[in-house]
Amino acid sequence: MALQKTASGKVDKRTKEYKELVERAKKARAAQKKTSAKPRIKKTARRSDGHLDQRTKAGKEAAARMAKARKAKGSLKNKLKRLFK
Repeated sequence: MALQKTASGKVDKRTKEYKELVERAKKARAAQKKTSAKPRIKKTARRSDGHLDQRTKAGKEAAARMAKARKAKGSLKNKLKRLFK
């Protein structure tokens, strides 16, 4: 099953083989999407201005995670690690 090419060297999209190939790829992507469906993570509540609403439990947890990451990013150990990468 060789795909026909045009004079410029590109795959001829009008052929039956190409259309079958595209159909198989579409089915494979759909099957992969179905098997690798990750559980949806509930988004945290946001205020009207787009900032995180820290009055909720999820907002407080997210704020704590962000603060921890911010602190780790600024640590001397990590600055040296980035410097000598």
